[in-house]
Amino acid sequence: MERNEGVDEPGWDVDPEDEISAVVEMVGHQLKLWRESAGLRVAEFGEAIGYGEDLIRKIERGARIPRPEYLDAVDGAVGARGLVSAMKKEMSEARYPKKVRELAKLEERAVELALYSKHSIHGLLQTEGYARALFGMRRPAYSQDEVERAVAARMARRAAFERLPAPEFSFVQEETTLLRPLGGKMVLREQLERLLELGHSRNIEIQVMPTACEEHAGVDGGIEVLKFGDGTAVGRSEGAFNGRPVTDLRQLRILELRYGIIRSQAMPPAESLAYIEQLLGET
Repeated sequence: MERNEGVDEPGWDVDPEDEISAVVEMVGHQLKLWRESAGLRVAEFGEAIGYGEDLIRKIERGARIPRPEYLDAVDGAVGARGLVSAMKKEMSEARYPKKVRELAKLEERAVELALYSKHSIHGLLQTEGYARALFGMRRPAYSQDEVERAVAARMARRAAFERLPAPEFSFVQEETTLLRPLGGKMVLREQLERLLELGHSRNIEIQVMPTACEEHAGVDGGIEVLKFGDGTAVGRSEGAFNGRPVTDLRQLRILELRYGIIRSQAMPPAESLAYIEQLLGET
């Protein structure tokens, strides 16, 4: 059987400073116990599942996050009847940075999301190519492993669009974010196509804030307000409350006021989609 050493797959190493590393270590220990209970040495186990000994040892000591296909292979080899495969979702999410995991949990709960993005296309709207270009431009530069982890985490957040019942999304994008060809023209074309696809969904509104506007309530930076089914909410803005997430009603009202004015100053949704379609034709 051809072996998968896993050495050319960045994005699955464990950040020892992340609290999730303890969970990965525990899973690795469980996988080792499953292997040993099946009476298999590492070399024999590697032959059985098609993975190299070095990769197996790294996973079992918690130094590398096991990929979903690895867990499936282990499950079959040790006869776990789905108990090992059941770890796939948690281990896939373990590769995401802590801040992204926490944000994704909030987005999963939200029934209404109001999102104004100033410098780039909002993360939920990004294509993989656009996200990869953005993370590749970070300074100090990200390692390849960090880029892959960040891109995977951002793409996983798009699951918010698949939820039922569907939450309501309101996005306001600065016009400049639609004109700047980050990653090249083909990346921008794919991104504009993605915006049009999402913008035609009944629960998603995308508005464009014109660069030539003379009044702008968003000069202090991006805004995010997430409302939950129990009536609570959380908001954050780069230019308010030191950029920290807030749940206090008085502070939330300020963010909602700003966002409401931003929406009123932006192009209406239908006009915005027509403009994005025009840009796509010109790109």
